[in-house]
Amino acid sequence: MNHNKYPLSADLDYYKLTMGQVIHEYHPDDIVTFTFKNRDKVNKLSEYVPVDELQNRLEEIRAVGFTGEEIAYYAGLMASDDGARFSEDYLDALADLELPEVNVNINPETNDLDINSTGKWLNVTFWETVIMSEINQIHYKNMAAERGLSLDDLYAEGNQRLTDKIEKLRAHPGIKFADFGTRRRFSREWHEHVVNRLANELPEQFIGTSNPWFAYEYNLAPIGTFAHEMPMVYAGLAGARGDNPLNGHNEMLQNWDEVYDGDLSTALTDTFTSEFFWADFTPEQAEKWSGLRHDSGDPIEFGERAIEFYTQNNIDPSTKTIVFSDGLDIDKIVELYEYFNGRINVVFGWGTSLMNDLGLKANNMVMKATHVNGEPTVKLSDNEGKHTGPEDYVQNYASLAKEAVRRAGLVLAA
Repeated sequence: MNHNKYPLSADLDYYKLTMGQVIHEYHPDDIVTFTFKNRDKVNKLSEYVPVDELQNRLEEIRAVGFTGEEIAYYAGLMASDDGARFSEDYLDALADLELPEVNVNINPETNDLDINSTGKWLNVTFWETVIMSEINQIHYKNMAAERGLSLDDLYAEGNQRLTDKIEKLRAHPGIKFADFGTRRRFSREWHEHVVNRLANELPEQFIGTSNPWFAYEYNLAPIGTFAHEMPMVYAGLAGARGDNPLNGHNEMLQNWDEVYDGDLSTALTDTFTSEFFWADFTPEQAEKWSGLRHDSGDPIEFGERAIEFYTQNNIDPSTKTIVFSDGLDIDKIVELYEYFNGRINVVFGWGTSLMNDLGLKANNMVMKATHVNGEPTVKLSDNEGKHTGPEDYVQNYASLAKEAVRRAGLVLAA
């Protein structure tokens, strides 16, 4: 397989680059560990992803890093004020960046992949999406070979499903969506094929991609702000210095705004539950930030709460945007668009069912920042099953989040 066609950026989400600039500015020396987890307890990824094959592929990527062509593209990206999106100092750091070693093993208890990497936060953060993308690349290649599946047949099925999606989207021309599928796609080649079709067939509705290489290749807008990783690590740092760890959440939002000054201002709400977010997000921030990203919990309930929150703070909801990005399919996208149209702007970040819908089961995996400077990190999703971190830390964070909501005296629509 020709890997050379696809550089490191083809395995990235754009938010890795935007987060990286804040990390470079404020936390250049903090040490973070990323740990991989297969959420599927039944289907072992190790069945089709040999340790040696994955390890060797990651070493190939590590040996190359970012190319000059990639850095030149990043240097040409503009912010909304027509200034450079990324500073020269940050671009120099990316050009010199060395990805840390990755440990790929089989966990004897689960008989599944056991993967982690530790290094300076800026260096190690890029492994998250790269490792997940490469696992899928190997997994589906080997699965197809072992089961005697024809790639042509899989592509024909995927193409028909994609055509059906495009027809439904054409029937709702007001729907705007972006590709968020890098981490859970079928393959790089299929990802590029889908992006190509969408860019050509739905140019007014397909607003961009989270994949910076395909944004570059197809002259699309790169889409992304920050992920759960940022507030999780900031909270870990706050806890390690003896503060309430949840103070790290707004500290992170403030640092973000210091770097981007109202640009890239879509806030992810569910790192420590959206209830906590409503309590912690100030009216001034609500006014300045352009919108919110929904990534867990009931999307309609979330949208109603967002509208109520803005209204209570004397902000016209129609001036703000919700980016829905949790487990979307075409029918859910149409439903949410029709429900909220005219009340608040909605955009869709569409991942797995856009980029991995060829008739095979999609993998369900994550790779999270699990420690910073030895301190465990925590995520409190709006779906309790997605909580991450040691149980005692999770319980402490949950108590602190509930106390913050209580102190705020929050009154929101149910």
